[in-house]
Amino acid sequence: MRMMISFAALFFSVVLLQLSSGGVGPLDVLSGTALGFTRQEIGMLGSAHFVGFFIGCWFAPRLLGSVGHSRAFAAFTAAGSIGLIAHMMVINPYAWALMRVASGLCVAGCYTVVEAWLQAKVTNETRGRAMGTYRMVDMTGSLAAQGIIGILAPADYISYNILAILCCAALLPITLTTASQPDTPKSPRLRPMLAYVRSPLAVAGVIVAALSSASFRMVGPIYGQELGLSAGQIAWFLSAFVIGGALAQLPIGWLADRFDRRKVLIWLSVAAIGSCGVTMSTADWGVTGILLSAGLFGLTTFPIYSVAAAHAHDFASSEERVELSAALMFWFAMGAIAAPYGASILIENYGPQALFIMLATGHAALIVFGVARIGVGRIAERRTAYVYAPRTSFLVGRLFRRDREKYHKKP
Repeated sequence: MRMMISFAALFFSVVLLQLSSGGVGPLDVLSGTALGFTRQEIGMLGSAHFVGFFIGCWFAPRLLGSVGHSRAFAAFTAAGSIGLIAHMMVINPYAWALMRVASGLCVAGCYTVVEAWLQAKVTNETRGRAMGTYRMVDMTGSLAAQGIIGILAPADYISYNILAILCCAALLPITLTTASQPDTPKSPRLRPMLAYVRSPLAVAGVIVAALSSASFRMVGPIYGQELGLSAGQIAWFLSAFVIGGALAQLPIGWLADRFDRRKVLIWLSVAAIGSCGVTMSTADWGVTGILLSAGLFGLTTFPIYSVAAAHAHDFASSEERVELSAALMFWFAMGAIAAPYGASILIENYGPQALFIMLATGHAALIVFGVARIGVGRIAERRTAYVYAPRTSFLVGRLFRRDREKYHKKP
């Protein structure tokens, strides 16, 4: 019971962190628009976040080994809080980009600490409950973060101050818990080519997943503004995407465990292209049509990362799983860094519909590559279980390693 209470402290910190970090992206879009930033400059902010995220994923395990869990969490939280508070002190898109690097660093660093702590404390008896709760907390926090945008005034010091307070509040549960800090975990080696060697299609899949997720989350509010949505409606627009993704996990997981995962990826991308078409065609259908199309887009694109990761793990040994998860996260981060900036340039030059044309093109490329891989690739002798794992840090593979050791017969 005491161990589960300590988990509750970690999970409460995750919720507070999600509310803070998940709210800053959409708020920056609304604030940047109000302050006269160009679409390209706003997209740069989203890309800067993932630059910080990548740096944090790489640097956090090393800092964790030097100063311990609580101090590392405090350091990363301080970086995020400084980035948030400083927004309205310097009104400049390039300065904001540096602040968003700090926010991304905070997210990756704090999640690394939380996941290292969980990995050290879970036992065979508590693993199922802990991991199920962690998934639910992550998804719920992400959903709540989208809704907070509806109550924060753009380009207002108070709004950024509220997010900074939430970020600081995330310190309290994890630093005040009476549970002893675990030993420092050994950080995985970062071998990006391991993912490509195990499955080129999985690498393509996680990059396209990043294209969809990062573009929609970081640049989607621009699309909503172009359609005339209010701040509150944009919050629902982003929330619909997360809800659609949450609803997709069980049915897509069932399909991915029973059919050729390459074909599941291909058909998901076919559906994603269809959802892009629906989104563009329902732009004139009012708020309800726009929200439903966003939910459909989340339903078809959100599971792609998990299906691609499961396909890669089918060809990995047990000893490679942690490093393979880190390698897949690396490729996701690379795609997420490029996507918001590229999407904003297209919207600036060709209008809001260009966002979904870009996304549809990315999924079309995945379809072509997937069909080609079916012709030359191999089918795994034993297939690992489909696992929905949050895309949070390079250490996340440690948490779900045992979940992947469940095998299914090949189709």
